[in-house]
Amino acid sequence: MELKELYQEIILDHGKNPRNFGKCKDFTSDAKGHNPLCGDKVHIYAQLDKNKKILDLSFEGEGCAISLAEAGVDLIINSRDPKNLDAAAKLLRSKYQVQVETVVADITTEEGQEAVLAKAESNLDILVTNAGGPPPGQWSDWTRADFISALDANMLTPIALIKAVLPGMIDKGWGRIVNITSQSVKAPIPVLGLSNSARAGLTGYVAGTSRQVAEFGVTINNLQPGVHDTDRIKSLDAHIAKEAGITVSAAKQERRNAIPVKRYGTTEEFGAACAFLCSQYAGFIVGQNILLDGGAINSTM
Repeated sequence: MELKELYQEIILDHGKNPRNFGKCKDFTSDAKGHNPLCGDKVHIYAQLDKNKKILDLSFEGEGCAISLAEAGVDLIINSRDPKNLDAAAKLLRSKYQVQVETVVADITTEEGQEAVLAKAESNLDILVTNAGGPPPGQWSDWTRADFISALDANMLTPIALIKAVLPGMIDKGWGRIVNITSQSVKAPIPVLGLSNSARAGLTGYVAGTSRQVAEFGVTINNLQPGVHDTDRIKSLDAHIAKEAGITVSAAKQERRNAIPVKRYGTTEEFGAACAFLCSQYAGFIVGQNILLDGGAINSTM
C-alpha cells in the first residue's frame, strides 16, 4: 500500500473510531479553545495528581481541522485571533502528535494569503477554505463596498488560494480541495444577500475548474452547511429573534421545528464529512455541492 493510501485509510479509521474523545473521569482541570475562522472548537480535560503530573487526558471537539489532525494530518491553521489560534494549535500538537503551523493574519488580504502559502512551501495535499461569512441585513442596507468586501472574503480569497495550490497538486498527481460554502447557495436566505451572492460566485468557479483538473487526481468540492451549532448560527438566531420580536430561545425552537431531524447539526458531524472528502475514497466526487442540513431543503437537485 502506498503512503498516501495508508494515510487516507487512517483518516477513515479515526473518523469511525475517535481516540480519547469525551470527558475523562474525575478531571481536575479543563480549558476551552475556539478558532472562529474554521469553526473548530476544543475542550480539553485533564486529571492531574498532587504533583501536577497528567494521569489522564481527553477532549471534546468539533470541526474540519480536528477531524484531519485526528487522522494524522499535519496542519497549517490560520486566524486573526492569536490567542484562540495558539490554544487550538497546542491541543492539536499534544493530542495527535502532528505538526501544526500557525499563521496570524487576515486571509482575505494578499499579505495574509502569502503568509499562509509561504508556510506550506508549495507542498499542500489538502486545502480547506472557510472564511467567515458577512453579517445579515436588509437589501436596502448593503452598499457597493459591502458587496466588494463579501466577494473578497467568500469568493476571491478561496479562488486565489485554489489557484496557488493547484500547480503543486497537479504535479504530484493528487490533491483535495474543499470549500465550506452554505445551504444559501441552493436556497438563498433573504437576510444573507451578501453571502448568497459571493458563495454562488465561488460555486460557479468550482463547477468549471474542478472538471478541468480532475484528470490529474485533484478533486474540488463544496460543503454546504445548514443550521449547525456554531457561533455564526447563534448570531443569526439573535438577528432573527430581534426582527421577529421574539426571544432567542423561541427563534431557535422555530428553526429546529423546520428541520426534519428536529435539531441543529454538530460541527463534529460536519468535520467528519469534510475529512471523507479529503480521503482517497472521494476521488470520484468532482465539482459537487454536498448539502448537510438535516433534510431542511426538500430538493432532488
